[in-house]
Amino acid sequence: MIEFINEHFVPAQVHIRDQKAVFERFGASWTPTQIILDPQGEEQHRTEGFLPAEDFLAQLELGLGKMEFHERHFSEAERMFRAVCDGRPDSGGAPEACYWAGVAAYKETDDPKHLGAAGALLTQRYPASEWARKASVWLH
Repeated sequence: MIEFINEHFVPAQVHIRDQKAVFERFGASWTPTQIILDPQGEEQHRTEGFLPAEDFLAQLELGLGKMEFHERHFSEAERMFRAVCDGRPDSGGAPEACYWAGVAAYKETDDPKHLGAAGALLTQRYPASEWARKASVWLH
């Protein structure tokens, strides 16, 4: 975990008692709050509360994918999202990652088959998730 974080992020830890203004700036209402910022300081992903290690790693990878997507690096974003969708399918972030993997593939190729495939996967694997509901329009 530490190696992954140090390889991909510049970690910063802020204690609410010492840095209340930082918490207010980012609208953090609970601890711990992990915020992934892009190089311009814009928030790309946020998680709140403690998570088991696998779920936390999935959230970090999801955040990296969102940063790549925001930078319009759609192939790399899809790769990061698939790492969660396929590599951590039992994590809480997997349904969202599967959704964004389909979107990134579509944005890269302009081929709507990627949206349909993502919708089908979500309906099969995570039928009760909000991400399956969001992707349901891709199935019609």
